[in-house]
Amino acid sequence: MNDAPPAAPHAPVLVLGARGTTGRRVAARLRDARHPVRAASRESDVPFDWHDATTWEPALAGAERVYLMLPHELPLAPDFVHRALATGVRRLVLLSSRAIEEMGDERLMAAERLVRDSGADWTVVRADWFNQNFDEGIFRKAVLDGSLALPLGECRQTFVDADDIAAVAAAALTEDGHAGRTYEVTGPEALSFADALATIGRAADLSVAFHGDQDSYRATGRTEGRPAEDVEREITAFAALTALGDAHPTDTVLRLTGHPPKRFATYAKEAAARGAWSGKE
Repeated sequence: MNDAPPAAPHAPVLVLGARGTTGRRVAARLRDARHPVRAASRESDVPFDWHDATTWEPALAGAERVYLMLPHELPLAPDFVHRALATGVRRLVLLSSRAIEEMGDERLMAAERLVRDSGADWTVVRADWFNQNFDEGIFRKAVLDGSLALPLGECRQTFVDADDIAAVAAAALTEDGHAGRTYEVTGPEALSFADALATIGRAADLSVAFHGDQDSYRATGRTEGRPAEDVEREITAFAALTALGDAHPTDTVLRLTGHPPKRFATYAKEAAARGAWSGKE
């Protein structure tokens, strides 16, 4: 598929999830580059709610390019994609994830198929674990509590900074040459979760234990009151990820943005300096 013709000079780029980890960074990068941005979320001046289809068309009106970020567990609605094209959207950039086939992530696989089959110019951004999971997201409480259980053993992951993901997405939204591409977006090194937590510990003067076995993950699920079938399904997915072996860094960030991806130690030092794990934020 060829890249779309140049966007109208004042056509806004619609950024969904604009207050989320990647969305707000994508919106900020586009604004810094003087691209018109329509930042949409449930709490934004431009309201957008995946559960309320009446919010879709007002957010889409006049936009020609869309950053698609799906909230956790929500599928991409086919009707949204159809409406986007009907209102004049010509480019879709979807945030996805690494190894979704192996982990059986039907939600993201279906979203990728919808985007690829939409008729729009599309780019899929497959990111590895976000650095920001540790200070903004799902692992922050575990870091503060001093213990994280995740059944990945010593398998190494290519943790990537959300700023680098946003830079790749912004390039795909605004530059030529990215249509029909799927980009694997990683950090510059492969680390185990134990390595990552030790790095955070050194930066923030914390002690965070890592438990990489399945039984510890089950025990955590029981403590949190999570359904056992959900926990077992996740253990199966993590086992598939572990079976792939250590992840390997890609050159995507450097190639698309001109700068190397942020090292995890740099992220940890910066997050600790602003009080990410001390209650100062």
